[in-house]
Amino acid sequence: MKYALEYFEQIKGYLEQIIATESEGINRAASVVANHIKEDKIVYVYGPGGHSNLGSQELFFRAGGLMHVSAILDEGTLLSGGALRSMAIERTPGYGKVVIEDYGLKSGDLLIIVNAYGINAATIDAAMEAKRLGVQTIGVSSEKHANSTPADHPARHPSKKNLHDTVDIAIDSKVEVGDAVIEMENLEQKVGAMSTFVNAYILNSISMEAIALLVEQGIQPPIWKSGNSTGGDEWNQQFISRFKHKIKKL
Repeated sequence: MKYALEYFEQIKGYLEQIIATESEGINRAASVVANHIKEDKIVYVYGPGGHSNLGSQELFFRAGGLMHVSAILDEGTLLSGGALRSMAIERTPGYGKVVIEDYGLKSGDLLIIVNAYGINAATIDAAMEAKRLGVQTIGVSSEKHANSTPADHPARHPSKKNLHDTVDIAIDSKVEVGDAVIEMENLEQKVGAMSTFVNAYILNSISMEAIALLVEQGIQPPIWKSGNSTGGDEWNQQFISRFKHKIKKL
């Protein structure tokens, strides 16, 4: 368990860094989310890129999570369509713009964009198109990774912009360059990726703090219950008709 324990300590350390430096951003994001839900508006979440899609899935249709969340699960960058294809699509200029258009986002909407590195074409195009439409944006990405990536890297958007410089509220996920954080004896490459842990922590923190703000105001936001728990189906069913026509992937 040597490496498993080291991995645990590493992940815990990064989560502690996030608490120490990103609490203000998380609280700002939570306040925006709470205000949208108070107005019965949908919160969109997009993770344009391979495993970054897990971030959007983390908040969507999740036990203990907000029902007002619509995950933008575009097949282009999902790994289920092919890993190499996914990487090629996320590097295609203009693709993110098409996805935002397809989901019909408009002025006054809210979009959370989660991407481990915050540089790829689909990510930046999504943020830029959202801004053009008057959509409020929250970004979750690694400033260190973005700032360390050369301007001529093939993954970069043609504008060379970073997500954290493009969104209204930026939260630094602290993902290390290359994502993996564990050095193993007699092995050249690092192992143990960190991005899924920190992205999930940040996103769930935003969700929980938003829920707390609503409860403080006497508002009971609809929360998903696991369908695998007793009474879960019955609980969820009372809200389905309210959201079915609003959330594309529900």
